[in-house]
Amino acid sequence: MQLVQIAQHADDLERASAFYRRLLESDPIGLFDPPGLLFFNLDGVRLLLDRNAPSSLVYVRVDNVHETIERLTGVEVVARPHMIFAHADDTLGPAGQEEWQAFIRDSEGNTVGLISFHPREE
Repeated sequence: MQLVQIAQHADDLERASAFYRRLLESDPIGLFDPPGLLFFNLDGVRLLLDRNAPSSLVYVRVDNVHETIERLTGVEVVARPHMIFAHADDTLGPAGQEEWQAFIRDSEGNTVGLISFHPREE
């Protein structure tokens, strides 16, 4: 089984497109308006921004949560970057890496989680 698509609520597709272009550093792959659907490709999984979708908590892997927060000037930071845990094995992430997360608010009021992995400090 494979995850194909995640839907996220967006009242204003133009505003949401601008936000997610900045966050993902990529352009949308499809716009169908009407009925109000905007798609981005997340490494083979479609992110659908939809006027009729409920709000979801979507987590996006980024190279570095600290640098991403700095790059996204003017974005509301809900939770500053912090280490969640260190991975002893590959069960939930790469072994020997620390998992860092931060949370921001997108242009539509949804919370978005940012995740990055960094070598464990001994």
